[in-house]
Amino acid sequence: MEKENNLWVLGHHISPVQVSGDFDMVIGETDPNVPGPPPHSHSTTNEMFMVLEGEMEFMINGEVKVLKQGESVDFPPNIVHTFNNAGSTKCKWINIHSPKGFLSFFEDMGVSATEADAMKKSVDESIINKVMQTAADYDMHIKLPQEV
Repeated sequence: MEKENNLWVLGHHISPVQVSGDFDMVIGETDPNVPGPPPHSHSTTNEMFMVLEGEMEFMINGEVKVLKQGESVDFPPNIVHTFNNAGSTKCKWINIHSPKGFLSFFEDMGVSATEADAMKKSVDESIINKVMQTAADYDMHIKLPQEV
């Protein structure tokens, strides 16, 4: 079965990109005022974001940093982070994980962009609960606010 190429994941439009090497890559688009995933870290995964359009707000170990077009940020293992679009325009970004494997999170938690109300379905309580219960299976270790 061919994998879905356009997904809504937790309110973000995600387009997986096939790349060489030990990397997973997606291009994401986030509307204004859409929050990111819960604060989390990865124990073995390196992650990088680059903002292509607009700006994105990142929380990194409790500190807030705003990235503008062309800027990037790296998250080595064990860095608590999340992101959101706190701006007034859509933000477009690249997200890369290494080693390869995190793409399965997007595929498993995503809602096909071809479904009616896909964005709304992607933030349904059942999806949020599934993320909270299974995140560690994807090397995504959620940190509750008192743990950040």
